[in-house]
Amino acid sequence: MLRKIPGPPYEFLFGNSLKILCSSADLMKLRREFAKTWNGIYRIWIPTYGAVIIFNPEDIEAVISDLQHNGKSNLYLLFKSWLQDGLLMSKGSKWQERRKILTPAFHFKILHNFCGIIEENSQRLLENLKLTVGQPINIVPVVSEFTLNSICETAMGTKLKENGSAGKTYKEAIHSLGSLFMRRLSRFYLYSDFVFNLSPCGKEQQRHLNTVHNFTKNVIEERKVYADTHGLQINDENLINDEDVVYKKRTALLDLLISAEKDGLIDRQGIQEEVDTFMFEGHDTTASGLTFCLMLLANHKEVQDNIVSELDEIFEGSNRSITMGDLSKMKYLECCIKESLRLYPPVHFISRALTKTAILSNYKVPSGTMCHIDIMELHHRADLFPDPEKFDPERFLPENSVNRHPYAYIPFSAGPRNCIGQKFAMMEMKITIAATLREFELEPVTLPTDLVFIADLVLRNQGPVRVKFVKRLD
Repeated sequence: MLRKIPGPPYEFLFGNSLKILCSSADLMKLRREFAKTWNGIYRIWIPTYGAVIIFNPEDIEAVISDLQHNGKSNLYLLFKSWLQDGLLMSKGSKWQERRKILTPAFHFKILHNFCGIIEENSQRLLENLKLTVGQPINIVPVVSEFTLNSICETAMGTKLKENGSAGKTYKEAIHSLGSLFMRRLSRFYLYSDFVFNLSPCGKEQQRHLNTVHNFTKNVIEERKVYADTHGLQINDENLINDEDVVYKKRTALLDLLISAEKDGLIDRQGIQEEVDTFMFEGHDTTASGLTFCLMLLANHKEVQDNIVSELDEIFEGSNRSITMGDLSKMKYLECCIKESLRLYPPVHFISRALTKTAILSNYKVPSGTMCHIDIMELHHRADLFPDPEKFDPERFLPENSVNRHPYAYIPFSAGPRNCIGQKFAMMEMKITIAATLREFELEPVTLPTDLVFIADLVLRNQGPVRVKFVKRLD
C-alpha cells in the first residue's frame, strides 16, 4: 500500500535510510527537495518503519481533527527519556486528564495577571539591549534568556537568579538534546535503545538529561517550599515579601500541578513530566518565534514603521507600561507575528500514529503508519500563500484570510491536540516586540537569504541571527 504512494526510490535492505544519513543542514535541504518533487504527499521507508509526509490542508485536517489519530507517532519515543509521559507525549485518557488539569493555567484572567510579569521581563531585556546599541548582536541567546525567565516567573512561579549559571546551562543542554535527537533520527542503526545507550551519543544525551532534570527538579522543589510556607492562594494577587524576594500569588501552572497532587490527581513523577514539557515548550519555541520575527522586522523597515505608527496611536507618546487592553489594539503587529510564524514556524513538523486506515490524497494509507505533518512546507505552498517566500503581513488582515482553508496555517497545530499555550505565546511575543520597537529601531544584519536551517525539534538557524538595535529618536 505504501509503495503506491510516490516517494524516493528504495535501496535494497536499507530503504531510504542511507539517503537521510547526512548533516542536519543537509537533512533540511533534502526535506525541501522532496516536497518540491512530490506535491502534498510522499512516503519514505526506513527499516523498520514506513511513514507518509503530508503538507496539504485537506489531508492534515483528516488526520489531526480525528480523535482516533490523536496519539503521537513512535518518532516521539526517541525523546521519551526526557519528557516521559507529559502532555506532549501522552495519549488517550491520560492526555485528557492532564489537559483538564492544565487548561485553567491559560485562562484569559490568568494571562491578564501574567501580562505584568512579561512586561517587567521585557524591560530587563531592553536594559540588556541598551548595552549593545548600534552593534550587531546575536539575538538568539538574548531572546532565549528572556523567554526562559518569563516561563519560570509565570507558569512556574519561580524567579531565576540574575547572572546565575543554571539557566544558561539548562538552555545549552536543551539545544544539545535537540541536535542529538535529530542525529539519532537520521541514523537508523541508533534506533535501538540498547545500541544508542552504549554509543557516545547516548552517553552524551544522558549527561544533558541529568542537567535538564536537575534544573526542573529544583524549580519544583522551590515552588513546593513556597507553597508549604505561604499556601497556594489561587487567583490571589497579594504580594508577600520574604527575604527581599517578592512573590506574587497567582495561578501558576506549577501551582495547579501541586494542588492536583494534593487531591490525588497526579503524582510526583507526573509533575516532573509536565514541568519538563512546559519548560521546554514554553521557552524554546517562543524564543525561536521572536528571533525570526525581529530579524524580519529589521529587514523590512516599512513594516516596522507601520507597527510603530500603530503603537503611537495606542500610547499617544506616553512611556507607560503595556497592558492587556493594549494588546487587543495591536492588530497590525499581530498580522506581522502571524506572517513570521508562517514563514518560520518554530514547531516546523509534528507526527501522528495512524490507528486506522486513512485515505490521504486518494491513497489508502494503512493503520500503523507514521504520518509526519510538514508545517514548514504547508506554510510555503504557493497555491495557499501566493509568492510564499515574501514577508507580507497583510495576508492576515481579516479580509484576506476569510477564504483560507482552516488547516492551511497551523503554527500552533490544530484540532484537539492544538497548543495549549498559544495565547500565552502570542501575548509574550506582542509585549516583547512592542516594547522593543518603542525603544529601538531595528537595522538588518542577518538577511533572510543568509539563513541555513538545521534539523532540530525547534526551527533553528545554523549560525547566529544578528540584528542591530539603534536608539529610537523621540
